[in-house]
Amino acid sequence: MAEKKVILVTGGTGLIGEAIKTIVEREGRKPNEEWVFVSSKEADLANKEQTKALFAKYKPTHVIHLAAMVGGLFRNLKYNLDFLRTNIQINDNVLQTAFEHNVKKVVSCLSTCIFPDKTTYPIDETMIHNGPPHSSNFGYSYAKRLIDVQNRGYHQQHGCHFTAVIPTNVFGPHDNFNLEDGHVLPGLIHKVYESKKNGTPFVIWGTGSPRRQFIYSLDLARLFLWVLREYQEIDPIILSVGEEDEVSIKEAADMVIEAMDFKGEVVMDTTKSDGQFKKTASNAKLMKLNPDFKFTPIKQALKETVDWFVKNYDIARK
Repeated sequence: MAEKKVILVTGGTGLIGEAIKTIVEREGRKPNEEWVFVSSKEADLANKEQTKALFAKYKPTHVIHLAAMVGGLFRNLKYNLDFLRTNIQINDNVLQTAFEHNVKKVVSCLSTCIFPDKTTYPIDETMIHNGPPHSSNFGYSYAKRLIDVQNRGYHQQHGCHFTAVIPTNVFGPHDNFNLEDGHVLPGLIHKVYESKKNGTPFVIWGTGSPRRQFIYSLDLARLFLWVLREYQEIDPIILSVGEEDEVSIKEAADMVIEAMDFKGEVVMDTTKSDGQFKKTASNAKLMKLNPDFKFTPIKQALKETVDWFVKNYDIARK
């Protein structure tokens, strides 16, 4: 009989946590796997004692670590120190407590914003520490980079199997659709919804020219399960669609307009910051190790996300 796994998912009620829950339920949990999804309501992971109590309660054998203090471009600009300190505390508590509980594997979630601001493209897993990140969110970026440093430290000193994934821009059901603080796609979806409801122009912040690779949360969830079960390295792995699937913010906005069937006026507010122009990531390592993986086409994924938001408008995070 297969050894029983207790898989603790921190940040379990966020965008990626909910997607993992959906995929586990939809595609069948393995008989030897028990899944536990926890949110900040259950434990403040920046608090060492609460983190220890959480691990003592559930006794996980595996951890998917998604919990973080997160925010959009404008919140990051304002609170870089808070993002740095809080995320360092969360990550240190989770990894150290996992080590103390002899957790067999931890998969943490990084972000493409950790890569150097001045770099060549496409970026790959070897380039994380080649220079400082973009100044707009250096606090969050350095805290996330340190997970990679800690993973190597825990492996070198204690033999721990702690690794990390680096998704590109994630979107899907259960996202944060806050207009001030959400990421680009959920923000666009909420804005189009409001414009359609109120008969007002749809305003896109910036020039619309920055380019991004967007990954559907349900695709990312399937890849998280693959990493948890199959991926053997300590070094991180980029989880992303291919370079050829990169789209501009304007193209993404047009797809949202189509999915929402919006017929009103569209305005570009070029007084607003664009942020980083591009951060094209290579998924060559992923495709080499998992060549048969199929991504959901972005138009289909966006339509499913828009439909979820419209249906769940009253309960959606916004």
